[in-house]
Amino acid sequence: MTSAAASTAATVAAGVADPEMPMLTLGDLGILRGVDEEPGRVIVTITPTYSGCPAMQTIRDDLTVALRAAGYREVEVRTVLTPAWTTDWITADGHDKLAAAGISPPGPAPRRAAGPVPLTLVPRASAISCPRCGSPETETITPFSATACRSLHRCTVCLEPFEHVKEI
Repeated sequence: MTSAAASTAATVAAGVADPEMPMLTLGDLGILRGVDEEPGRVIVTITPTYSGCPAMQTIRDDLTVALRAAGYREVEVRTVLTPAWTTDWITADGHDKLAAAGISPPGPAPRRAAGPVPLTLVPRASAISCPRCGSPETETITPFSATACRSLHRCTVCLEPFEHVKEI
């Protein structure tokens, strides 16, 4: 296939929806690390949002189906763990799509120093604004929501519940 086809393969791969947050594409989410073409096949490299992410097999299957439907006969999906994915890789468009869907997008990811991570028992405070009314007056209902990477909150102004994508 031509380099235009490789570009098409990258466009197709980037446009595949995330199965857990379907308002985002894999491109929006930032887990798509590369799309390379070799004679007779396309190799897609992805990084999971966290190790053990239960959506990875569905993402691999969806990429394969989409690329085969676009005319690519052989599709290989590779997973790389280094560097680890961070919510900082979510695009600005992805942040907008989350907010439009009523999900609070993540703020900047915490910076980690090299070496051991210190254990802290005090929850990390962060200002999470309501994606519906914009108020910073919110409370955490539970640190876990529909997926491990989201938490459930409630706005104390408009009283609406909403999910927040955790900063990783």
